[in-house]
Formats: sequence, structure tokens, C-alpha cells
Amino acid sequence: MNAPGDTVRGGHLRAAWRALRAVWHVLRGLWIIRTEFGRLTHAQSQLIVREWSRRMLAIMGVALDVQGQAPAHGPVLVVANHLSWLDILVMNAAHPSRFVSKADAQHWPLLGSLITGAGTLYIERENRRDALRVVHRMADRLREGETVSVFPEGTTGDGTQLLPFHANLLQAAISASAPVQPVALRYLDRERGQPHPGPVFVGDDTLIASVWRTLRSDTVRAVVRYGTPQRAGGRDRRTWAEALRAEVQAELNAAR
Repeated sequence: MNAPGDTVRGGHLRAAWRALRAVWHVLRGLWIIRTEFGRLTHAQSQLIVREWSRRMLAIMGVALDVQGQAPAHGPVLVVANHLSWLDILVMNAAHPSRFVSKADAQHWPLLGSLITGAGTLYIERENRRDALRVVHRMADRLREGETVSVFPEGTTGDGTQLLPFHANLLQAAISASAPVQPVALRYLDRERGQPHPGPVFVGDDTLIASVWRTLRSDTVRAVVRYGTPQRAGGRDRRTWAEALRAEVQAELNAAR
């Protein structure tokens, strides 16, 4: 039986090895984006994103569990709860899409360049004019038949309860007459079935600390649970946002 010091030391060594492999995988991803994406179809690019994301999860030791039915094709706006920097990677591993993310994500070390290259739309959430700009771009993408994903809470939560859903980005689905599909994200311990604290990125936590906790663990299971797509059906965006929040909560309760 290993002494506690050996366990801690082994965890750090495992994390360091995974970090080196992950950095190499990110650099490879950036090379693919710069050299290949310009000549590929959207479908081909999305396939590469999915396989790259799944490989990254494997490198990090994160198991992927997809529940429910992912969208077969666009246009569809996906709305999900937001827990972690890992959310975009996990959702792309389940079913690739174009994400809308807060503007400061583009400055994350390495990851920022990668998600920018993958076509992420950035938004200054406190700027109403910028929100209107992003809504127009989202609607255009939806009209072109794409899948677009947003985190309507606007920030990460601790996983204990959903934050209120901001309704403004739902206007893109209304304008493009596109359905919205609710998605629930959970990070569970594979051995205990309880919420795993590793990937959580909230409050005073730092990105580096959250990444390191995730890399050290061998028990993270990422659950992506797809709900049933729904249309506005004459509802205004605020009423629709409340209904979608309730649906995401129901899927969270069902995700195991």
C-alpha cells in the first residue's frame, strides 16, 4: 500500500505528463486549423474538431458519457449550464458546434487561440450593443444550417443550482426560426457517482488550479445529456428562457 506522500507525488507526476501531452495536442490542433480548415467543408472541419476533442479528453483522463440524442443537423441553438473551462471541449467531443463565449476566453493561454481558430463568437456581456451584434451573427449562422451553442447563465456556476438564464441570445433562434435544444453538463466521480470538484471553475478559483486538479485525477466523468429540441411557439424570449432553464434543470436531475 502506498504512503500518502507517494500518492500525492504520483498525482503530480501524472498531471505533469498529461500537461505535456496536452500542450503538444493543442499545438497540433492549432497547426491543423491554420493549414487545413481553409480548404475543408464545414462538415469535415466539425469531424476533425470532434475527434481532436475526444483525443484531448483521453489525454486528460476524462471519460465522456453522452446521454440522449445530439442534434442530427442544424439549424439548432444549443443551451447548456456552465461549470468549467472544460465545457466547450466536452461538448465538442459529444457533438461539435460553433460556440458563443465571453470575450476574455480568447486570452486564455493556448486554449484561447484554439477556440478562436475553431470559429468561436466572442461577446462583451456587459455591452448591449455588442450583444446585438452577436445575435445577428448567430442568426446568420443558424440560417446557414449550423449548430450554435451558448451558456445562457453568462458565467460559471458551482453545479449546486442553475443561475438565471439571460434571454437576449435566444433572439437569434427566434429570428432564424430555429429550434433550441437544452443540454445538461455534469462532472462526476466515476467511483462514487458524486459531483467531481476538479473541473469546476468558479469564484476565486484560477484557471491553472482547475486544470491541474483535473489533470491529477483519474476519476472524472463528463456527462453530456441532451434534452428534446423545442421551438418558441409564440413565446417571447424571456418566457422561453425560463422554460429552457427548467428543462436544463430537469435534465441535470436525470443525468447520472
